[in-house]
Amino acid sequence: MIVDRLSRGAATVNELAKPFDISQQAVSKHLAYLEKANLIEKQRRGREQLCSLRPGPIKKVAEWADRYRRFWDESFERLDSLLVTLVEKEHRGRKQ
Repeated sequence: MIVDRLSRGAATVNELAKPFDISQQAVSKHLAYLEKANLIEKQRRGREQLCSLRPGPIKKVAEWADRYRRFWDESFERLDSLLVTLVEKEHRGRKQ
């Protein structure tokens, strides 16, 4: 949800914490993990930290996941085809 919010534009830690029923410290910890993973960046704006999304690494993850999605889609299509063939053979065998 935080990444989704940041996809619409930069936000302060307070703004990101507002919709959650958890402490600001817990949100800050989550943001620290996102920053360590290079998915977001933080900048000081006065006394606040402004967080923004780093779309490059997210795009890489999406591309990686898409390759695996296509692999599994194709695998399931082959499995479906094999199952249809086996059911048809069984059905023909019962008619004889």
